[in-house]
Amino acid sequence: MAKSQRNRAQRSGAPEARGFDFGSYLRNETVGGMFMLAATVVALVAANSPVSHLYAAVRDFTIGPHVLHLDLTVGEWAKDGLLAIFFFVAGLELKRELILGDLADRKKATLPVIAALGGMIVPAVLAIAISHGAPGAGQAWAIPVATDIAFALGVLSLTASAMPTTARVFLLSLAVVDDLGAIIVIAVLFTSGMNLVALAVAVLLCVAYWYAQHRRIRTSWLYVPLALATWIAVHSSGVHATIAGVALGLLTRVRPDPYERASPSMRLEHRLQPWSAAFVVPVFALFAAGVPVGMDALSSIFQDRVAIAVMVGLVVGKLLGIFGTSFVAIKLGFGSPPEGVAWRDLFALAMLGGVGFTVSLLIADLSLAGAAADRAKAAVLIASAVASIVATLMLVLRKRHSATSVTSGT
Repeated sequence: MAKSQRNRAQRSGAPEARGFDFGSYLRNETVGGMFMLAATVVALVAANSPVSHLYAAVRDFTIGPHVLHLDLTVGEWAKDGLLAIFFFVAGLELKRELILGDLADRKKATLPVIAALGGMIVPAVLAIAISHGAPGAGQAWAIPVATDIAFALGVLSLTASAMPTTARVFLLSLAVVDDLGAIIVIAVLFTSGMNLVALAVAVLLCVAYWYAQHRRIRTSWLYVPLALATWIAVHSSGVHATIAGVALGLLTRVRPDPYERASPSMRLEHRLQPWSAAFVVPVFALFAAGVPVGMDALSSIFQDRVAIAVMVGLVVGKLLGIFGTSFVAIKLGFGSPPEGVAWRDLFALAMLGGVGFTVSLLIADLSLAGAAADRAKAAVLIASAVASIVATLMLVLRKRHSATSVTSGT
């Protein structure tokens, strides 16, 4: 286990492994990114090979009871069901950052919050400007607003081990706020045909979950059925089902009692994060990233204004939004720069923000259909690859000792 992970485990009260701990191995962002990348490669190969019909048949195979509209395809189960676990873990991390982490400190939180807002607004504006009038543009502008936490942190961990820990904290805080914005976008844009009865049931179940947390009930025999019932109610309400995961994550207690070694939030994240990294996100990528990438498909991508808007939004919009707003905020004194991080490092971190992947693929699936969705998802993959490669080159070639520090004001 890396020293930073060991220190984090000791601070949180999470059990430290003796010898090789596979769970700790899976909690490493680099490993999570590698799993996701491997699943993406498999999906692309399968969708562009002689077995593409088999891949499509598995993805589109319907399974589940018709009651409550749970007769979903395998791809929909991955998108609506499994991904709720990913969002639950994200909700746990978001609440911990808001209550106990860097986002709880107003001065430390100001810069990543400003950067995240810029990193959502600028890509959205560029996407709207480029795709205006094109079919599907009314909702597809939201595709480039998201940053993928696992992939971005994985690239950073893999290529910039000498980078100050403040850089990781900045990127993590930015991605957490970015995720919150994406969650709001999903909740607002992709809610249709609201079932108020199901929504009321979902709210009551969330209140029951909060009350159980308040009463310090710990048994999984209560929480697992409660979580499943909440997910079903949210799914039936017309709100995207992943919001159930976020809601329950935010309702989980993050402060440990004196007799507790770790809070419920930390215990749950410790147990679920490896599953999220090694199974949930890769399976989602396996069924979401399988899009045609042949010469004809690539040609159609660069002729589709929505797809072009997605690529420009992620690669250019994220860079300008994150770095530009950070630069202005630091110069005007609204935010404090990460200690030991140079301007060129901040530029590379802003480029990493263009790795949209998981949530961008989800929004592409929600906002478009058929060939248009495939082109948009291919655009996300291309843009994320470009952002990763450029950021990797910048991080590998950085000369930390000769770079001018942001804190020097030069």
